[in-house]
Amino acid sequence: MRIAMIGTGYVGLVSGVCFSDFGHDVVCVDKDARKIARLNQGEVPIYEPGLDQLMEKNVKAGRLSFTGDLAAAVDGAEAVFIAVGTPTRRGDGHADLTYVMAAAEEIAAALTGYAVVVTKSTVPVGTNRQVQQVIARANPQADFDVASNPEFLREGAAIEDFMKPDRVVVGVQNERAAEVMAEIYRPLYLRDFPILTTDLESAELIKYAANAFLAAKITFINEIAGLCERVGADVKEVARGIGFDGRIGNKFLHAGPGYGGSCFPKDTAALARIGQDHAFPLRITETVMRVNDEVKHRMVEKLRDACEGSFNGKTVAVLGVTFKPNTDDMREAPSLTIVPALVGGGARVRVVDPQGQAEGEALLPGVAWMEDPYEAAQNADLVVLLTEWNEFRALDLKKLARGMEVPRMADLRNIYSPKTAKRAGFRTYVAVGRGA
Repeated sequence: MRIAMIGTGYVGLVSGVCFSDFGHDVVCVDKDARKIARLNQGEVPIYEPGLDQLMEKNVKAGRLSFTGDLAAAVDGAEAVFIAVGTPTRRGDGHADLTYVMAAAEEIAAALTGYAVVVTKSTVPVGTNRQVQQVIARANPQADFDVASNPEFLREGAAIEDFMKPDRVVVGVQNERAAEVMAEIYRPLYLRDFPILTTDLESAELIKYAANAFLAAKITFINEIAGLCERVGADVKEVARGIGFDGRIGNKFLHAGPGYGGSCFPKDTAALARIGQDHAFPLRITETVMRVNDEVKHRMVEKLRDACEGSFNGKTVAVLGVTFKPNTDDMREAPSLTIVPALVGGGARVRVVDPQGQAEGEALLPGVAWMEDPYEAAQNADLVVLLTEWNEFRALDLKKLARGMEVPRMADLRNIYSPKTAKRAGFRTYVAVGRGA
């Protein structure tokens, strides 16, 4: 099939590349001429393991191309995916649909035959019907249907998630659109991956409900971690104990410094706003957002206590600042709360992150970027494990402690154990939800 993918951000690029690997003819469109030039030169503008090789393979096969010409890409396409950004709108928590509606208007002008216009971006309930109205108003003769096809891609594992999904959700209004979407996802049908076909509104809400539930699960275990610290329990054992229950499951029960990233903060805020707009406040989701912010600030106080009450004059090595490993994404990362607090408190901060510097330099002013964790910890007063990159999972803790001015570690991802850290020579070891 011929597919146009509008937007080459994280979702659009991964989806376009993977659809081309299904055997479809995919044209990815973006208004950013520099990004298109980079893509046409074989450069991937985001960090996602395996994406560069898969892109190269399908470009060489002639199934994947990149352009700034939306009209040319849409001309003759059987499906046009909208995969543009929907950031949180300033001031009210709403998802900003400016880019979605602008794309819809441009698509309307470019349609030359029947096509399904598919919203891949995460959008509030009712957006697909708005897209339908925008296109119909802009081009009354257009022959089209709309569909909702939310993404469920984990950064760092996006290709695996696309090729072997837990489920694919498709919202449609009629059988004609359903048939086009079934053909697009035919390779997954043939391998018996679950394809859920629903109405538009249900598909839109599934995405928000899923992310809000996962955010709630993370926040719940982070609250339990705080209680563990007060009563002397170990949150890792508590998480294991409840995770064996099949009704609960063991995923998203890892205590840490709070959730971040491109989805959970934005989507919980949008869902809470949808509830408010429909006079049905979502109290659990609203509380999750508030508690997650509190968790991040609690981490700052944990670090301050490790530094004997003050950051002033201390040298702190921070290992990992992206919101999770295997991505360069800094959006809403806990580091954006924690590191400025260190700097603002008078600490000299050294940062090591395998992929975070490109984005992080502008977001974290006043820090020194380094490549080697042992060099960063040299003569430091505290080392903070903030993102659980594999590079930080097997550190030589004795070497790390030996080089420090004061051997203190704040392990905010519970990578190590108190015994291991103490045996390596750390005078102070602070974790999340665990005793000393």
